[in-house]
Amino acid sequence: MTRMFAFLTPFRWPIAAVLVLIFLQSLSDLYLPTLMADIVDKGIVEGDIPYIFRIGAFMLLVAAAGAICSVTASFLSAKTASGFGLGVRNRVFAHVENFSLQEFDKIGTASLITRTTNDITQVQQVLTMMLRMMISAPMMCIGGIIMAVNKDAKLSLVLVVVLPVLAAAIAIIASRGMPLFKAMQIKLDRLNLVLREGLTGIRVIRSFNRIDHEQQRFQEANRDLTATATKVNRIMAAMMPIMMLVMNFSSMAIIWFGSNRISSGHMQVGDLMAFLQYAMQIMFSLIMMSMMFVMIPRASVSAVRINEVLDMTPTMTDPSEGKRTDARKGYIEFDRVSFSYPGAEQPAISDISFSASPGEITAIIGGTGSGKSTLISLIPRFYDVSGGSIRVDGVDVREMTQQDLREKIGLVPQKAVLFSGTIADNIRYGHEEATDEEMRHAASISQATEFISAMPDGYDSIIAQGGTNLSGGQKQRLSIARALVRKPEIYVFDDSFSALDFKTDAKLRAALKSETGDATVIIVAQRVSTVMDADRIIVLDEGGIAGIGNHKELMASSEVYREIVASQLSEEELS
Repeated sequence: MTRMFAFLTPFRWPIAAVLVLIFLQSLSDLYLPTLMADIVDKGIVEGDIPYIFRIGAFMLLVAAAGAICSVTASFLSAKTASGFGLGVRNRVFAHVENFSLQEFDKIGTASLITRTTNDITQVQQVLTMMLRMMISAPMMCIGGIIMAVNKDAKLSLVLVVVLPVLAAAIAIIASRGMPLFKAMQIKLDRLNLVLREGLTGIRVIRSFNRIDHEQQRFQEANRDLTATATKVNRIMAAMMPIMMLVMNFSSMAIIWFGSNRISSGHMQVGDLMAFLQYAMQIMFSLIMMSMMFVMIPRASVSAVRINEVLDMTPTMTDPSEGKRTDARKGYIEFDRVSFSYPGAEQPAISDISFSASPGEITAIIGGTGSGKSTLISLIPRFYDVSGGSIRVDGVDVREMTQQDLREKIGLVPQKAVLFSGTIADNIRYGHEEATDEEMRHAASISQATEFISAMPDGYDSIIAQGGTNLSGGQKQRLSIARALVRKPEIYVFDDSFSALDFKTDAKLRAALKSETGDATVIIVAQRVSTVMDADRIIVLDEGGIAGIGNHKELMASSEVYREIVASQLSEEELS
């Protein structure tokens, strides 16, 4: 948890104020039993009524001052812990945003969600407890022992027997609970993973009638987490009965031996009452520390998990001074590019070389698993190449800042991703300062105007999370409009026309020609009809290039391309 404390630097003055206030509150709590003993011994025993009122009024002032300090300290500690949680969440989220897809694959989305929410909450809660108790509990314990010994040293021998028993009980329980807290967080990751898969894949689950299977998966993960939580809570629940048992036996022992010392004249009644209160304060301070021992192991596990995210260095980093591109705009060059996914035995693509220029349409086609989407993901530098280089406008993408590179690119992913909000918000996601006219023009080019106009509120119609209230074709057209409104130098369409009917596909491609005439266009497609008119077609097969040329050239030279065409088009269509 040491690194977590670095986030407390902005709150050093509120923390200092909390510590001072708790110190004053502890002093008042330690002083009150002594005042009460004076009232009993000097006021009540001697019948001095004015003394009782005078000391009683002073006790009320001390108690009021302690209460004010306690309330103020609670407010400041809660505010500090909330600010700490806010800062850590922002830092984790900002750091995760810099991850490449490789880091996301390594940790997992479900685990990242758990670490950003539940784990940070655990640390935030224990911070609140520490600010309230890390001064109060030790001071009350040590101060109580000093005051108790001052009242009667011989009677304090009871505490010598009791305190080691309590300390041993706390140590044993905490040591048994620590491994279970770590297991709980891992099992919470698993539960979140199953829940996330069940919610995002609900259509597939229902279509294959696998609801019972998914319910069983969730119940197994839930039972596993519940069993671990129950076990650790049983262990921790034993702490309070042990504390109370020891406390009650201690009270009995103090009263028994104290009454004997009063009868022998070595102790006064008020001192016994004060000693008993100091003993209770010592016990309660140990209970507070035991509560910290319950929370700290779990929070330390959470802190380690958070630090794992913060310590993870993204594999892709920006150069200290990113190179600027020359006067050319939209030029892409692949120079003997190879790429392997982490842990893969074979490269996904190898020895890929081609170039794409503004005003040209470069199409990429190939069978499933041929490396089309992998090749496309290297252009915006979602992954770094394993060999060779990719140059945009004459500069290696690894020598440019990621922001400068991606500002040149308008990407339409294979799976259309929309965000909760309005249609206008989603289109403007590509260019937030786009005017209404630019937004409507982009929607018109992407053939989205018709269905947008049919919606109740037009461009102000609400899109559900993930675009679940739209069809696949509607989502793809909005995704295309989002890229068009950006007006980039390079358009990358990763199989973005697959959900469109042939008529809409043809109209969209015809409209794109005039809109993207000055830009470089790269299209990944499964349909031959989508790529036939491209200036350059790259045929991929098992991660390598099986042919480059236009449709006629490839029909004459590439067997792989002829097989793809023959599987999709009839002889009449070919002629």
